[in-house]
Amino acid sequence: MNNSHSVLLLILLLLPLVGSVAVASLRDNAKAAKSLALGVAVVELLLTLVTWLSYSVAGAASQRFQLVFDMSWIPSFGTRITLGVDGIALVMLALIAVLVPIVMASSWADKLPEGRTAAGFYGLLLATQATLVGVFAATDVFLFYVFFEAMLIPMYFLIGRFGGPKRQYAAVKFFLYSLLGGLIMLASVIGLYVVSSERLPGGASFSWTALQSIAASVPESVQIWLFLGFFVAFAIKAPLVPFHTWLPDAGAEAPIGAGVLLVGVLDKVATFGFLRYCLPLFPAASRTLAPLVLVLSVVGIIYAALLAVGQNDMKRFVSYTSIAHFGYISLGIFAFSTQAFAGSVLYMVNHGITTGLLFIVVGMLIARGNSRLVSDYGGVAKLTPGLAGVFLLAGLASLALPGTNSFVSEFLVLLGSFPREPVYTIIATVGIIFAALYVLWVYQRVFQGPVRGDAVLASMTGPGSVADPDTAVGALKSTFADLTKREIGVLTPLVALVLLLGFFPGPVLDVINPSVTATMHEVGLPDPVGGVAR
Repeated sequence: MNNSHSVLLLILLLLPLVGSVAVASLRDNAKAAKSLALGVAVVELLLTLVTWLSYSVAGAASQRFQLVFDMSWIPSFGTRITLGVDGIALVMLALIAVLVPIVMASSWADKLPEGRTAAGFYGLLLATQATLVGVFAATDVFLFYVFFEAMLIPMYFLIGRFGGPKRQYAAVKFFLYSLLGGLIMLASVIGLYVVSSERLPGGASFSWTALQSIAASVPESVQIWLFLGFFVAFAIKAPLVPFHTWLPDAGAEAPIGAGVLLVGVLDKVATFGFLRYCLPLFPAASRTLAPLVLVLSVVGIIYAALLAVGQNDMKRFVSYTSIAHFGYISLGIFAFSTQAFAGSVLYMVNHGITTGLLFIVVGMLIARGNSRLVSDYGGVAKLTPGLAGVFLLAGLASLALPGTNSFVSEFLVLLGSFPREPVYTIIATVGIIFAALYVLWVYQRVFQGPVRGDAVLASMTGPGSVADPDTAVGALKSTFADLTKREIGVLTPLVALVLLLGFFPGPVLDVINPSVTATMHEVGLPDPVGGVAR
């Protein structure tokens, strides 16, 4: 296939968008809406596989973006609908394509709030997918900004209409935080346009390629102001401490399916933005302000880990673990080495898989016990050994146990960061100890020991009963059941990816490496490690 011009990315963008409209029209037929949405998501997955196979790893060294689609949009402002992928964007598109059908299948039997329809829920999931594809595929800065803001809308409604008891508060907080960051970024986007008008022979442009070509000629003082506009938006979206407070609320109140996309993919837009926009377009500012980002990264790792230890709400627990993990990703990005870059990108993929798995398992547990509180459970492994085993695997992957996917990415981040930033790397390593503490502590409280807790016992004996729980295990198994066939089908792909990428990360790293090498060159610093990850 000719990689210079392609409509593949345009189809990947439009298919879920058109599908969302079609699904939303089936308000009176929940089964048809679910089936159509899942069918669209599966077709999107197959098209993403075609996109992956069409991408040339060998050609990535000489061609920054492949499978390019380009057409004029607003000629008077120099904006174009330009789509393209490098290795970093490609793996993120693959992550989206894998997670969305799994999210849909996991939400199949969910009880929606009164007055809400499956057509609305599944339609919004597809709309979210479309905007995420646009964010990762856009190679025009203004187009990226449009999708960056547009993706807030379906997620706002997913949280606000289909979430928990405090969904309105969480949705508004999520929207306002993200909108504020986006407006600040808009100022920098306009600033870039003005700067380009003074330096590009053909006049002002929003093209990433054109803007990167003049990046080195922009004065550092100007770069710093422009960098900060993008950085604040991305720091809120990631989120980095102290911009993080919206995520625990949004993650706790979001329905499980939306929560998986929120912490598994939506937040990766920020770390992707660091690599795609902050470093290549503002190289001098990135080098100057790196210590600030590194401080926020390691503070987030330790602070979020400590807060995760004390959480009683399981969904907030998962949200805080995600904040800690994002600290590692940003540490690798601003340590400026190809190994750390590759580790961060692989971490973005692995975190989406691991956290998605953990969030879905938590949702399955909540569906059985009708409670999000850790204190309402105990001894669940005696009743649901399969569910307990998958939770433990997801937890061990979250703390980067060797043999799981997260270990490879976290190891590359720390290995690549140490030569240039040894102090920050050592501090970040302490976070691994806290990760083991919060994961195993929650697992012990929920799944080990005698059968106990109102959420478990209420399924047989009524709320508040604690009479002879050990003698009631047999009866409880019939009401607090283990994994169903559908749930096993939902979890199996994610479990397989956790193990497969833990032992064989090479194919993904091969796609990532040429792009991170190009990013390293754009930053303008020598590589302290001297080679890409293998």
